Amino acid sequence: FSPPQRETPHHSNHEMLARGVAITRKALPGLSRAWMSTIPSIKNVTVIGGGLMGNGIVQVTAAAGYNVTMVDISDELLAKSTAGIQKTVKKGFAKAVEKGKMEAGAAESEEAAIMSRLTQTTSATDAVKSADLVIEAVPENLGLKQKLFADLDAAAPASTIFTSNTSSLPISDIASTSSRGDRFGGLHFFNPVPAMKLLEVVKGPNTSAETFDTLLAWGKSIGKHTVSCKDTPGFIVNRLLVPDMFEAFRMLERGDASMEDIDAAMMYGAGRPMGPFKLADMVGLDTCKSIVDGWHKRFPDNPLFKPTETLDRLNKEGKLGMKTGEGFYNYKK
Repeated sequence: FSPPQRETPHHSNHEMLARGVAITRKALPGLSRAWMSTIPSIKNVTVIGGGLMGNGIVQVTAAAGYNVTMVDISDELLAKSTAGIQKTVKKGFAKAVEKGKMEAGAAESEEAAIMSRLTQTTSATDAVKSADLVIEAVPENLGLKQKLFADLDAAAPASTIFTSNTSSLPISDIASTSSRGDRFGGLHFFNPVPAMKLLEVVKGPNTSAETFDTLLAWGKSIGKHTVSCKDTPGFIVNRLLVPDMFEAFRMLERGDASMEDIDAAMMYGAGRPMGPFKLADMVGLDTCKSIVDGWHKRFPDNPLFKPTETLDRLNKEGKLGMKTGEGFYNYKK
């Protein structure tokens, strides 16, 4: 999951992404080939999964000048995702015109150019036949990802680089069903993708130096600040953020402080946009549990990855955070 830069409960996903277009455009004027050069070895990118993360990845990739094929399980979902991208891009350019940073004609032209580079399909195997880079952004289910890459491995050219946007699963495990461990890595984006500058580029145990350098260069070409990381649990951000969050849960269980005071302390003393309990509720308590349960199974002796009774209980009660109306806090009031 992605740590927020600020609280955003009163904004829709489209509004967050629209702000992202404006932010990205301010930093990298033009939102198209005009502001950044694509890298020669990658022309066609396939993104598997058109949800919030996949949607954002498609948008920034098309905006950077790459041809993008978006894959999802139905035409209805693809149409919804495409309409969301167009709405977001249009809103971002409209804001730029309103502020006098672009002429209306130039904005319309750039919007059309971005959308012209985007195609959609429900067939992942067809989508990768001409792909130079594949980015998987499907739900965090190891079996699902492994089956997907086994199918893609047989359909994609030998030169195609495979990547996963996983935030918590080992790249080595995901890559195990493909025959191209040397051309397999991690590209962990943060939500909302257009607004968040960071991209964690993950080197699996078999990722070649050439592949890794290509992924770093590609990340920079879409305007991201890339950081390099080995295939360690949670990579950089979540490896630090999740144990920090779980220590807050343990403090509550020990009676060290109330969750309200822990949240307030981290906001006003550590400069966080929200405390660990509010953040957990926003991320989803099922997601938090899934991440740590996976890490604990893999590394049972690491105390940082030890599950907590409180989180387990809330999951059993179906109190998963904001999406269910109640988690650590009650949002039904």
